[in-house]
Amino acid sequence: MKFLYDDESFSFEALRAAGYAAYGGADLGEVLVTCRRIPEGDEEAWSAQWAATAARIERIGRDALAAGHRVSAREALLRASNYYRTADFYRREDPAADTESARLARASQQTFADAAALLDTPARALRIPYEDTTLPGYLFLADDSGTPRPTLLYHGGYDSTLEENYFALAAGALRRGYNVIAFDGPGQGSTVREQGLHFRPDWEAVVTPVVDFALTVPEVDAERLVLVGTSLGGYLAARAAAFEHRIAACVLHDGVDDFHEVAAATAGRAASTPGGIEALMAQNTMVRWVVRNGRWTFGVSDFDEMVKATEAYTLAGIADRITCPTLVLDAENDQFFKGQPQRLLGELTCQKELIVFREDEGAGEHCHEGALSLFHQRTFDWLDTLFAS
Repeated sequence: MKFLYDDESFSFEALRAAGYAAYGGADLGEVLVTCRRIPEGDEEAWSAQWAATAARIERIGRDALAAGHRVSAREALLRASNYYRTADFYRREDPAADTESARLARASQQTFADAAALLDTPARALRIPYEDTTLPGYLFLADDSGTPRPTLLYHGGYDSTLEENYFALAAGALRRGYNVIAFDGPGQGSTVREQGLHFRPDWEAVVTPVVDFALTVPEVDAERLVLVGTSLGGYLAARAAAFEHRIAACVLHDGVDDFHEVAAATAGRAASTPGGIEALMAQNTMVRWVVRNGRWTFGVSDFDEMVKATEAYTLAGIADRITCPTLVLDAENDQFFKGQPQRLLGELTCQKELIVFREDEGAGEHCHEGALSLFHQRTFDWLDTLFAS
């Protein structure tokens, strides 16, 4: 689904940024004027222009806050956070040494933190015990009554950030009376940047401490915990649910059966390209970003090591251990995991359902970017029905 650019990656990321307008994460006019200043495939211009827009909107938020306009400040700071995240997206050649990448990431985190404090029920920043350190998170509450409610434990995927998780799922959950504990696991957001934690295939080692923590929160209904994972998180959450059986339901957004298969397919493309992976990266924005981001988040030095590292990221022989009701989502035109949700569904032996989001309803992109309202309607209606029964 083309959106503003012919470059597939630029189109998708512009749609992703714009789609968060559904929950105050963007204004369409701001997206349009920003993208108008960015030439096709120009990653430097992408970063500079989104950063400029983010800074302009942040100033609006800071001025509104100083003047006592709480709602206006919150709205502007939420948009600024999303725009700073977008500005940083392609800066993955060497994030550890990229001071501008670090600045943009901090700005996205800070503007969101300041906005989260201005929500009608302010979000609580969390540090969730994990091995010998902690994971960052937020507790979003539907209200301040203290009533235990069904609670989503939510993490993203290959490139998500904790702050983006609010727009991607938490805001829609709050409107429907669900609480949310959103967190960054190893390899995600600030955990990789600030703590040097990298992805691990045994994601139950990440989710079990989060469940332990959730059960100490008075507002959490211990009998109605829902685990949700987005993008690569569709593998990660499924893997965790196979071993962590205190979960009452699992939502895979979208289903991923074998991540190594995706990495190996890219390796196959590289092998048939004169010049190999470096030439393919030079030709293709999406491949370039996938490889660079993977080297960073998996903690490897080159593409071959990255492909090797993904070998354990498969649900073969594991999916049938999931016992909780599971919702598998699928996108008709998914450019990363096409066909994998259906294959995963066939391996599940628990109560299960597949929902396919189609191109002709505007929801066929990876993780249904640009169709948040439809994604949330179908997902939360499924959960409402499940818990009502």
